[in-house]
Amino acid sequence: MKEPVDDRLAALRGSAKRLDYNARSLAALENNPRCTLRALLDASGSDKAAIATHVGHPPSFGQSSFAITRGNAFEAMVKDNGCAELLRVLRETLELTLPEVGYQDLNDVGGDGRSKERHERTEEVLLRAARGEGDGTLFDHPMLCLQIGGHKAYLEPDLVAFRIDGRFHVVEIKSFPIIDEQAAPTQVRAATTQACAYIIALRDLLGRAGISKDVVSDTIVLVAPKDFTNRPTGAFVDARKQVAALTRQLSRIARIGDLVDLLPEDLTFDLAPDAEDRPRRPAEELTEALDQVLATYRPDCLNHCEMAFYCRARARAEASLDVLGPVVRDQFGGIDTTTMVMGLARGELKPSEDQVEMAAALRHAARLRTELDDLGGVA
Repeated sequence: MKEPVDDRLAALRGSAKRLDYNARSLAALENNPRCTLRALLDASGSDKAAIATHVGHPPSFGQSSFAITRGNAFEAMVKDNGCAELLRVLRETLELTLPEVGYQDLNDVGGDGRSKERHERTEEVLLRAARGEGDGTLFDHPMLCLQIGGHKAYLEPDLVAFRIDGRFHVVEIKSFPIIDEQAAPTQVRAATTQACAYIIALRDLLGRAGISKDVVSDTIVLVAPKDFTNRPTGAFVDARKQVAALTRQLSRIARIGDLVDLLPEDLTFDLAPDAEDRPRRPAEELTEALDQVLATYRPDCLNHCEMAFYCRARARAEASLDVLGPVVRDQFGGIDTTTMVMGLARGELKPSEDQVEMAAALRHAARLRTELDDLGGVA
């Protein structure tokens, strides 16, 4: 008889305290939906940073203290005086008509900053607004909540949920610049993906009260510094595809039992800490456990996953094309490793029926490179 899924996930986590999902980990689901290792570590609430550090690949991503300070200062400036500057941006840049504004500060409830109390207050205020009973228009730091895999995940947007013409819009305030009406695509994508989690949580909140999800727009309002100044400007970002993708990934979590069933019964990522919370488990043993789970590395995992350096080292050791990114990998459909690519290019491996065309292209490329080498054109 199989163990309940929650018991198996708890066994994977071991003795460590469960870590719940947050907007960052939810966004990572959309960024790399094929990674089984990431899905299992998140679903079990395992401490990915501690695990990666113990196996010799500590995470090293994250904003610098300067960037965090700049981001906080920009957000404070935009929201100062009841979001006065934000209103200017929405009225002037986005040409929105906002005859009346009601500002709701949801950073705490009478000085109580606990998540549960803030979520109850957020729910009360937003439901009243959705029913046309309240005067709220701007909602500063609402506390949203989602049930994910049977566990509550509180999501605290560092943004404002805004109501325009009867629809709620998620507003993302970021400190990266919009120059000549263009911003860095990777930064916009990261901000949008994180905002998608808020859209889904907001729709869930209203949906449980019988209010249509269409009340929440899947167009995000991005507010960021204009050009090289500190003056904010705004832009709409269509997030429909990312909302749909993240929704699919969340439904996949509900089927996490299918992935758990594929694991060895005694598999665990437990660090077995001592009395001073230092891991006692040999790193080699933990690495062997991790190696039993399929990991799908992509270069942009370095931006959002604590396990990225471990997965990159593993992909390199396996000569996986994943190291080169999906754009390159997709060019070699049906071929998984650089070893096989080079073997086909040199004529050392016999291609399968599906690889005949690709093998011919690789041999042609190899001949061109050899000719360039002979001409001294390639270093």
